Amino acid sequence: MKATVSIKTVDIETNFRGMPEVLHPVLIWDDREAVLIDAGIPYRLPVMKEAMAQAGIPFAKLKTIILTHHDLDHIGGLTELLNAFPHKIDVLATEEEKPYIQGEKPHLKITPAFIDRFRAALPAELPSERRDAILHLLEHPPTAKVDRIVTDGEELPFFGGMEVIHTPGHTPGHISLYLKQHKILITGDAMMIDNGCFVEPDNNVDADLAKSSLKKFLPYDIQTVICYHGGLCEENVKHRIERLVYS
Repeated sequence: MKATVSIKTVDIETNFRGMPEVLHPVLIWDDREAVLIDAGIPYRLPVMKEAMAQAGIPFAKLKTIILTHHDLDHIGGLTELLNAFPHKIDVLATEEEKPYIQGEKPHLKITPAFIDRFRAALPAELPSERRDAILHLLEHPPTAKVDRIVTDGEELPFFGGMEVIHTPGHTPGHISLYLKQHKILITGDAMMIDNGCFVEPDNNVDADLAKSSLKKFLPYDIQTVICYHGGLCEENVKHRIERLVYS
C-alpha cells in the first residue's frame, strides 16, 4: 500500500551564484515525520520556517536532513536549522562528503583563488558590513556533524522507501534520491533544468564523471524530477533524461 506522502519545494530566491535564481530544497512529510533534502543558503531560516508553517508541518516533525553534497548553497543554512529547533535532527550524507560538511577539509570549490575572484567581483557600492559578512562566510563555511553515513543503493526507511543513488562528478560523494513508491527522482545537482531543458550541472569537480553518472538514472521508473536548480518537472521526464544522457 502506497504511503500518504506530501512533497513541497522550498523556493529560495537568491543571487548566490552571481545571477538571480531560485533554489529548491525539498520537504517530504507524512503523518509521522518530515525530511528535508538539502539545507539551502545562510540567512534563509525564516523562509524554511514559513514553508513548513504554510504546509502545516509542525516543527517537531522535522527529524532528518539529507545532504546531497557539501556545496555551500546546499549546506549553508544547515547550522541555523539545527540550532533553531529544540529537538535532535539527524544529518545524513555520504562518507566522501562528511569531512567537508564537518569542516575537517576545506570545501573543494571555495579555494583562495575563488575567494579572490569573488572579492574582486563584489559591487563597489556594496556596504562594507555586507561585504565582510560574505567573505567571512566563504572563508569560514558553516559546519555540522554528520550523524549517519548513507551509501549507494541503500534504501532509507522513509515514505515507502527512498533509494540512495551515488552520482559523483559534481562533487565526489554527491547523491540523488529516488522515492520508489512515488516514482520521484530528487537529483540534487546531478542535473539541472534551464529554460525548460534538462542540462548537465556546471562547476563540477569532474565533468566527465558527472555526465557519466546520469546513466545511473536510466533503469528507474521516473515520473517526476525535482532539481535543486530548476525545480519540478513531470513532462516526459524519462525521454528527456535519455536525451541528456546520450547527447
